[in-house]
Amino acid sequence: MRKIVLAGIVAAMIGGTAAVAQTVVIAPDQRAQIREYVVKEKIRPITVKERIAVGAVLPGDVELATVPAAWGPTVAPYRYVYWDDHVVFVDPASRKVVHILD
Repeated sequence: MRKIVLAGIVAAMIGGTAAVAQTVVIAPDQRAQIREYVVKEKIRPITVKERIAVGAVLPGDVELATVPAAWGPTVAPYRYVYWDDHVVFVDPASRKVVHILD
């Protein structure tokens, strides 16, 4: 019984570590650059029925845009959408929201 409980704790710790590994850190100057791009390029916001939050999975019909290289390497692996005046970063493999830029 103790081995099963211990295995469960280890699995939870490993899963927790994976979640931390996906934290997106965006510097203030990088935030400004991203905001400027969205305004300059007149990025159209998406419309979804559900409220978007970190951890939510976006529907398959929502088109994910490629992150411009100028936004830097910290966000390069993700795709993005513009929603409700926020830039939303999404893991393209799972379509899961990983960060919402305020």
